[in-house]
Amino acid sequence: MKHGGDLFQAMATYGGAEEDWLDLSTGINPHAYPVPASLPASAWTRLPAHAAQESLLKAARAAYQVPAHLGLAAAPGTQVILPHLPALLPEGGVTIAGPTYSSHCDAWRAAGRNVQEVTDIFHAGAGSRIALIVSPNNPDGRWHEPEALLNLARDMQRRGGFLVVDEAFADVDPSRSLLPHLADEPVLVLRSFGKFFGLAGLRLGFLAGPQNVTDALARRLESWSVSGPALEVGTQALRDLDWQAAMRKTLGQEMAALEGVLRAAGLAIHGGTSLYVLTEHPGAARLHQALARHHIWVRAFDYAPSWLRFGLPGSPEGLARLRLALTETMASRKEATSC
Repeated sequence: MKHGGDLFQAMATYGGAEEDWLDLSTGINPHAYPVPASLPASAWTRLPAHAAQESLLKAARAAYQVPAHLGLAAAPGTQVILPHLPALLPEGGVTIAGPTYSSHCDAWRAAGRNVQEVTDIFHAGAGSRIALIVSPNNPDGRWHEPEALLNLARDMQRRGGFLVVDEAFADVDPSRSLLPHLADEPVLVLRSFGKFFGLAGLRLGFLAGPQNVTDALARRLESWSVSGPALEVGTQALRDLDWQAAMRKTLGQEMAALEGVLRAAGLAIHGGTSLYVLTEHPGAARLHQALARHHIWVRAFDYAPSWLRFGLPGSPEGLARLRLALTETMASRKEATSC
């Protein structure tokens, strides 16, 4: 499975209508930010205004604690930004901390760069001028401390290169973000709106970093790249600090309950955040298929066949459904083994 969220692939293989499925294959918050019942008509009928874009950027700058000296650009999702990075940053090799979100490797390789995926990015090869790290990492939730990342950025600076940090899931614990610690280091930070706010379909993301780089991205994206509705909803959600604080508490509680169910079923917790948990089990492939037959879709990994990643069910009923499916599946496996 290349990414989570490909529920129609599951339906094509295992049947059922969309409403029959419990989709746990993504790390998207199942409790979406409450979109206003009615947006201003101008959000739909007029081209996005410059003032609305500035309001969004101001809200994002405050929510993400972006230092005043850094630039900030908005895009229709961080996925749109990735193919532009090779043209914005110095030539040379790219080292990526992996395993991680595969689209990073894809974007740099498509641009003709030599890409090396390593487990220890803090010892990047001499030919590397771009270091890229996801923090917290997808899929295992590894965080990297700001001081370690700043040291890596200074190493890249000595090489005439850059550090790129993808903080797509950092909203779950903004105190661990690198952004507030940045001075003049050559660092770009990606922030994704849709995951924490549960509005992936809105398509909104940001790039923070040196002003000349973020300005260059904005020029490449050209006018009106972010839709009127995204400007309105994004600005409101990013300003709503009370909702964000309450949601972090809710997600933490629900993840603790999910981890309890998974452990009780015999799955080892390998890592994660409060939006997804990575588990390990020797029968993960069979378990993935068995859950799919129960119309529960989780994330499997071709490169790590013992891993499964679970997103939050989003309700007590969903969690109970998962618990029952796991109990039945594990009982069936025990019976088959004893026979």
